[in-house]
Amino acid sequence: MVHAAKGGRPTLEAVAARAGVSRATVSRVVNGGAGVRGEVRDRVRRAVADLGYVPNSAARSLVTRRTGAVAVVIAEPESRIFADPFFGRQLRGISRELSAADIQLLLLLQETRADRDRVGRYLAAGHADGVLMFSLHRDDPLPAMAEASGLPTVYGGRPGWADTGDGPGPLYVDTDNRDGARQAVRHLRDRGRRRIAVITGPLDQTSAQDRLDGYRDALAPAEADPRLIADGGFTAQGGERAMARLLAAAPDLDGVFVCSDLMASGALRTLRAHGRRVPEDVGVVGYDDLEPAAWTDPPLTTVRQDVEEMGRLMARLLLRRMATDGGGPVGSGEPVDPAPVVTPARLVVRESG
Repeated sequence: MVHAAKGGRPTLEAVAARAGVSRATVSRVVNGGAGVRGEVRDRVRRAVADLGYVPNSAARSLVTRRTGAVAVVIAEPESRIFADPFFGRQLRGISRELSAADIQLLLLLQETRADRDRVGRYLAAGHADGVLMFSLHRDDPLPAMAEASGLPTVYGGRPGWADTGDGPGPLYVDTDNRDGARQAVRHLRDRGRRRIAVITGPLDQTSAQDRLDGYRDALAPAEADPRLIADGGFTAQGGERAMARLLAAAPDLDGVFVCSDLMASGALRTLRAHGRRVPEDVGVVGYDDLEPAAWTDPPLTTVRQDVEEMGRLMARLLLRRMATDGGGPVGSGEPVDPAPVVTPARLVVRESG
């Protein structure tokens, strides 16, 4: 006789009867416990599949002390997250890795102080097994909230706070932003550009500061002219405005390194509106190499970072940390040591540079 819950859902007892084992054995198999022989484990799994049994998530959490979910916190307003393809690409990498490990992604957005407080309460309440955070700004309270929650945490981008030396340092995944910027500016210099400007992102983010530092490295031993530096806020509209400011301050500029492809699309519109030909009059190099880089007119020379792979690495790193902290395996795929990961950046030459 097959036992079913009200509404016809197969029960743990039904699986046990089908597999010819005890209810406790089924529970251990379903919840990933040890101490079950391989042949018995396979029999239970077949019974689960045959009956279409779905574990009760609340009961399972009581046994495993896990929610089966990871919180992904993005410290940006919705308007930017849904307008910038960078975020979609990184979330896709995260989602694919978590899905392969049968982990649910919970997306939490922060725009206001009330949002920060809500995120902090959510994490502290234990609704997730781990946290992925990215696009943090300097003095953001979110890292302290994650630490207070006691949850394993991995950051997207190099954290901007000093390592205290107490215990392991923060785990993060980043690209070599400084070297990518050096490649971009040296490329422009190698093509004869002598008045090279830069459009940065917000300098309270480490990625923007590292790219500005790389720009300065490539100009050395000469000093960067402050008139050739403008903040575009990592948005297309910001890129338009920053390019206009640069042309007003330094009309003789003949090259510009733009620290994101989205800002570069805005900069190209401004250059066109001012009658500047690209690349004949002004060479332009972006950063990211997302799909829009190949659609601009002309196609954008840019620095490639593998954003989707960075998302996958963040998730893998978190799964490894969760397994280490929880004492058992989480997820699948190649193991990743619990240490920061920095991926290389590579220049992709198209027509604009």
